[in-house]
Amino acid sequence: MKPAARALIPLAIFLVVAFFLYRGLFLNPKEVPSPLVGKPAPAFTLPRLDDPTQTLSAKDMLGKVWLLNTWASWCTTCRSEHATLMEMAKIPEIHLVGLNYKDTNEEAQAVLTQVGNPYQLVVTDQEGKVGIDYGVVATPETYLIDKTGMIRYKKIGEITPQDVYSTILPLVKELQK
Repeated sequence: MKPAARALIPLAIFLVVAFFLYRGLFLNPKEVPSPLVGKPAPAFTLPRLDDPTQTLSAKDMLGKVWLLNTWASWCTTCRSEHATLMEMAKIPEIHLVGLNYKDTNEEAQAVLTQVGNPYQLVVTDQEGKVGIDYGVVATPETYLIDKTGMIRYKKIGEITPQDVYSTILPLVKELQK
């Protein structure tokens, strides 16, 4: 190989790497495909926020289409999302379960008392173990789980009204058939 051709190899490698880095600038980090979509929801049994002597498990939800929304009192994005969740709570087809993530019961209850509770049930994951099983990287994250316990949709970050009406509600209605 001629020295001039050999000198072009590092340049070619640099250009390929630069292309992929440039392309990555335009990707949305909230649209990371979840390896859990299309797979069974991880099993859990957690205490309820309103009555820690009672528990809720993923098995209790079999036969229902439901959304599991991870949130925390310390999460500013969760506060921003809260108004949308309150509107979602008015939609009869949507069964919303809150997963209070790495929080204290007192702080979680104080937030729900102050701003309203959109959830049919709230469970607490103070150590974050269930969140790890679900692949939570940041709150809020929301999972749509079908009647058989399969995860059908995952949203990383804040749910918007557009998400509710263009994606979540149509999918819920389809899964309820």
